[in-house]
Amino acid sequence: MAVGVFDSGLGGLTVLSAVAARLPDVPFVYYADSAHAPYGVRDAEDIFQLTEKAVRHLWDNGCDLVILACNTASAAALRRMQEAGVPDGKRVLGVFVPLIEALTERDWGDNSPPREVDVKHVALFATPATVSSRAFQRELAFRAVGVDVEAQACGGVVDAIEEGDMILAEALVRSHVDALKRKMPTPDAAILGCTHYPLMQDIFQAALGPDVRVLSQADLVADSLADYLERRPAMAGGGEPRFLTTGDPDQVSVRATQFLRRQMTFTAA
Repeated sequence: MAVGVFDSGLGGLTVLSAVAARLPDVPFVYYADSAHAPYGVRDAEDIFQLTEKAVRHLWDNGCDLVILACNTASAAALRRMQEAGVPDGKRVLGVFVPLIEALTERDWGDNSPPREVDVKHVALFATPATVSSRAFQRELAFRAVGVDVEAQACGGVVDAIEEGDMILAEALVRSHVDALKRKMPTPDAAILGCTHYPLMQDIFQAALGPDVRVLSQADLVADSLADYLERRPAMAGGGEPRFLTTGDPDQVSVRATQFLRRQMTFTAA
């Protein structure tokens, strides 16, 4: 079976590229809900309904395992889907866990009480919906104490990246970093809590300064997925790689090709 990778738009392609490079023998099906992007400005119920529909589509089309390569979907929908129960033999995973494992330097299966970690001041850059959910802070609290998290909602960045306007995206990133630093002048680490943001990682790093450790998700998710599949090899078998979208396939293909700088061809979901 193929592994499904879901995002509201093109940001999840940063995760897909990393996991495909890490796991070249695993077929992936990428699903972009481009017709409803961006999710970051939608309310939690809307995000949940759209995410559940997309995940079920991937399950129904041969993906036993689906990665929510979208922080907004992970924040607003993952826990609710897992608590409601998923079909036998199916799994849905989010992208927060690998980040928190890296930040706290402890495995997710470690259920010992929360403890102090080296990092004390964390800047979180994310979409408005992810910030308002407080999902990152909630999950972090299960693993660590004494960590001050300052969140900055980065309105407009996803839209600019999806439109290919990197000049505007850079200007917005610098503005959001300035706003964050007015609240937390000297963070120890910064979380890029949106899968679009790795494309702007150098800009975040430059604006934050060399002393701030910037964490993005693509490589962390790839390593985590490789470990997961090593323990559950039946979750990834045969199948052909596919790229699906709820938007206009031709338009999305052009934007995805620009996004990754290699030819991408999407078909209708």
